[in-house]
Amino acid sequence: MLYRKIDEILWFDWDPIGVNDIAPRDEYQSYVPEIFALTKSRANREEIAKQLLKFEIENMGMPGTFENCLAIADKIIQASC
Repeated sequence: MLYRKIDEILWFDWDPIGVNDIAPRDEYQSYVPEIFALTKSRANREEIAKQLLKFEIENMGMPGTFENCLAIADKIIQASC
């Protein structure tokens, strides 16, 4: 259940390249296992946000926004409660 919630948050809320209305649904699914593992290990919001930001910058070539990643991390943590 949490795994699916994280997948949905990444797709509907995070969407750093803005493609969730045109790209295949699996666009961000490769990032879910790592975020799920962080969440299950009780990583804090900063740790989750740093990983999301790393994905944005290193994997997607985007400039990244830490503040947005923090907001997404908060949603992920809330979903785990």
